[in-house]
Amino acid sequence: MAMTDEQIERYSRHILLKQIGVKGQRKISQGRVLIVGAGGLGAPAALYLAAVGVGTIGIADADVVELSNLQRQVIHFTADVGTPKVESAAAKMRAINPDIEVRTYRQFVDASNVMDLIADYDFVIDGTDNFPAKFLVNDACVLAGKPFSHAGILRFDGQLMTYVPGQGPCYRCVFREPPAKDAVPTCSQAGVIGAMGGVIGSLQAMEAIKYLTGVGELLTGRLLTYNALTMKFREIKVRRDPHCAVCGDAPTIDAPFDYEQSTCDLSSHQAARREFERSVAEQEQR
Repeated sequence: MAMTDEQIERYSRHILLKQIGVKGQRKISQGRVLIVGAGGLGAPAALYLAAVGVGTIGIADADVVELSNLQRQVIHFTADVGTPKVESAAAKMRAINPDIEVRTYRQFVDASNVMDLIADYDFVIDGTDNFPAKFLVNDACVLAGKPFSHAGILRFDGQLMTYVPGQGPCYRCVFREPPAKDAVPTCSQAGVIGAMGGVIGSLQAMEAIKYLTGVGELLTGRLLTYNALTMKFREIKVRRDPHCAVCGDAPTIDAPFDYEQSTCDLSSHQAARREFERSVAEQEQR
């Protein structure tokens, strides 16, 4: 399909890149990405994917915009408070780029609908903010053979990795099971510096773009962590676990399921942090 003069001008900085060019921009325009969560991670990812011209972008979230969201969820404005997040996000995405198709899903993503939601997409961005949802997205994508980007942010820390079927470990290979109920606080209880969402969510968008175009090296087999206070990134090599319950040699999970959603107890955060460090140390020893 030929590009219009307006599209050539809009994407001119991409077309100048030898790794992208017209061919790569067409791949982006034909791409289909689902963003699960229109919050701190999903907001910047959605803006950038819309701006670069991903042809079809789905965004799933059941919540409405709250005032406390605005310091990090940059796709939502003060006037949007009380508006469904998917509607607020879609309006900004279409305003940035009227060429794209935005599909909205105002619903909680759970075991009953996740497989249907991801079915039509080439790549999934996990912008959720709780462990049950992250394991749900992981398991569904592994079972459906869908690549996805995992990420999480809290306080001044962030992390992300990318799963591609047959090319590396899944999220469950690294973390196995959600932490004990109430062990890890959410952003609403522990806090998060607003720009963390921008840093990590933008990296998720970059992973989606790289996957669609086939350029560069994805974060497969690598967990990237970032601490804003020290301005340090750390890359941890992670390996597929042959005993993984969903992608291992003898998987025991054959359908997505819902873990109990937890409330958070800040006093348990240190214990959860120790468990995270234990898991990372174990990965480094493999």
